[in-house]
Amino acid sequence: MRNRIVVKVGSNALTRQDGRLDVTRMSSIVDQIAWLRQNDYQVILVSSGAVACGRRELQVEHSLDSVEQRQLFSALGQAKLIGLYYDLFREYHIHVGQVLTMKENFRPGEQYENQRACMRVMLENGVLPIVNENDTVSVTELMFTDNDELSGLIAQMTEADTLVMLSNIDGIYTGSPDDPSSELIKEVKPGTDLSHFIQAEKSSQGRGGMQSKYITATKIQQGGIRVIIANGKRENILINLIADKKNTPHTEFLPYKEQVG
Repeated sequence: MRNRIVVKVGSNALTRQDGRLDVTRMSSIVDQIAWLRQNDYQVILVSSGAVACGRRELQVEHSLDSVEQRQLFSALGQAKLIGLYYDLFREYHIHVGQVLTMKENFRPGEQYENQRACMRVMLENGVLPIVNENDTVSVTELMFTDNDELSGLIAQMTEADTLVMLSNIDGIYTGSPDDPSSELIKEVKPGTDLSHFIQAEKSSQGRGGMQSKYITATKIQQGGIRVIIANGKRENILINLIADKKNTPHTEFLPYKEQVG
């Protein structure tokens, strides 16, 4: 039986406190994805980090507006990011393919079908798709809210069994994660309202935050896909979510199909 997992890695899971790319963490995630594939899981990787990569590559001496910065740094950073993934996965003899997409590609029609066909042929031939938003042309209304939204759409498009969203936090808490009295919410059934627990702050390196993950998770679980929010900075987090899920901190949104029938 096919086990297809979409793994979304956020900027905060891939960067250090100074905003630089954490290559050691990136290598660890690659090691874990290789383990998943060796254990008969199909994996699609949705990876943030391009803008953070590009910002550290070039010092611009004149002012750029926000759109220009995003276009310039994402163009630089995406080349570096995919090159690093290529080298790391090559050690496991895993072929990778880059998929840069835009929100309009998910509207019903030819572009959607072409993108889905591309993903399908890659998976059928053992190629690991690495997906990111095409930030060089996606601006203002053309942008996804963030890669949380993108990962959810990819999970639906590829009919994945599970979506794992990795950030720098273990999941959704009953209060501030920094408050010792807050408890990690381990399981969320369809229809459960957790909005009063969600803080609206965005992440320091990316565009998303826990609110974005919560919105994506509730939508995707209704479509019959399991959603897990976990801490990408924990050692072997992806492996432990498979091998020792009960003892691994995370928040799991149970798919709707498990609650009916």
